[in-house]
Amino acid sequence: MMLMFRVVFGGLLVAGLLCFAMYVGTGQVVWRRRGIVIVKWTVVAGLGFFAVLVLERLAVML
Repeated sequence: MMLMFRVVFGGLLVAGLLCFAMYVGTGQVVWRRRGIVIVKWTVVAGLGFFAVLVLERLAVML
């Protein structure tokens, strides 16, 4: 499970960086917007995933 999350998380971050690189290369604002959206939702998903991990640990401790 953790390996799959890391692969997906890393892939999304790379996709966001590629969108920013396309923005720098072409100057088209649409690439910057796509990059921001991808990175934003990747961070939100990462925070949610780690929140679930913390809650699981707390449930085991109680």
